[in-house]
Amino acid sequence: MIEKLISSDQQLFLLLNGMHTPFLDFLMYWLSSKLIWIPLYAWLLFHMIRENRSKGWLVVLSVAILVTLTDQVSVQLFKNVFMRLRPCHEPLLEGMVRILNGHCGGQYGFISSHACNTAGVALFSGMMLRHKFRWLLPALLAWSALIAYSRIYLGVHYPGDVVAGMIVGVTLGWLVYTFFRIMIKKSKPV
Repeated sequence: MIEKLISSDQQLFLLLNGMHTPFLDFLMYWLSSKLIWIPLYAWLLFHMIRENRSKGWLVVLSVAILVTLTDQVSVQLFKNVFMRLRPCHEPLLEGMVRILNGHCGGQYGFISSHACNTAGVALFSGMMLRHKFRWLLPALLAWSALIAYSRIYLGVHYPGDVVAGMIVGVTLGWLVYTFFRIMIKKSKPV
């Protein structure tokens, strides 16, 4: 059963990774760059603090906890445990994987940290700002899915890596959002 799942994941990866255009090469490489996220994250953080002025410190603490969790869980509880080679490191796929700019990343890819981080931030930020920007949560989740797809396009993750990464990220985003709401209720005067 597991072998069939892995084989299907590899076949879907090869199909998706094989569909390239010069415009998408540029776009996917650009989207996958963490530096491009900084203005978006700054904008989100600004609005989350603005919406919770007296508890801005709790927003910052929650975001720090979320980023630490998504990063460490994706690496310590998944990559270092499952040790599934990235497609660009998989000897069976040598010569079939298209990577851009020669960048492959670390040896292991399950789960995608990019997918986990962006999905966690998308869920948390979208929930925090859903009353002010009704469109934000679906837009951020779509953005996160696009980032996840870019990892397949770039040849560094299988579809299963990014789907699992998004599931873990959304779960962690929800847990940290719940933590934030509990802390806000506890800090209100009686």
